[in-house]
Amino acid sequence: MGLLAWEASAESRNRRTDRAGRSATRPLTVGMLMIVVAGCATARPRPPARMASPSASAPLLQPGRPGEETVAIDSRTAVDLTRVGVTQADVRFMRGMIAHHAQAVEMVELLKTRTRRDDLKLLAARIEASQRDEIAMMRGWLEARGQDVPDSHAHHADHADGAPAETLMPGMLTTAHMSELASATGPAFDRLFLSGMIRHHEGALTMVRELFAAPGAAQDSEMFAFASDVDADQRMEISRMRVLLNGLEQELSR
Repeated sequence: MGLLAWEASAESRNRRTDRAGRSATRPLTVGMLMIVVAGCATARPRPPARMASPSASAPLLQPGRPGEETVAIDSRTAVDLTRVGVTQADVRFMRGMIAHHAQAVEMVELLKTRTRRDDLKLLAARIEASQRDEIAMMRGWLEARGQDVPDSHAHHADHADGAPAETLMPGMLTTAHMSELASATGPAFDRLFLSGMIRHHEGALTMVRELFAAPGAAQDSEMFAFASDVDADQRMEISRMRVLLNGLEQELSR
């Protein structure tokens, strides 16, 4: 075979080998792609498991009193605060504070027609608004717990002239003091009102202190929050009234 013929034959063999190799590679590549796709499909993340519904949760159990069985209760019963134990100190505090607040409202009513000071009128408006709202709250608290609700004006009998000092609630004005206040006008009224209301508020602080000192009292969360608010509010108003009273005394001494 001549040199040119041998080179042509070798080139022909190389082309056949190259075509055969490419043909064999194509099926392998397709097969690998199919394996990868199948693997991705099987690796797809599963959806998270659903949480159990509230109805499927464990029941709420309330231990019974000594000698009584444990009973199942619903969520509404579990958060019913009216079932929390109430002491006589709690009830006495609420009843007494209703009368205490009622007298403060009466003092404010006198102020509306007896003072010319705008700062006192503003103070009185704040006192009246808070005291009326709290009276309604205290009446509702007593009613929800099956307790007798006193008449807001029942304090007049307890604070009549000649009543024993131990029957008077702390800080409350007697009938004679209220009559003196009602008879005054102008600066004389302003002085009596401020000194009387400061004394009145200090009496409320004494009532709160006695409540918290009573064994087992103020365990009801609503009762505790209310008494704490009374203490904070009365202290703030006492500070404000002392400033007003000091300013009034300076004006009158000129």
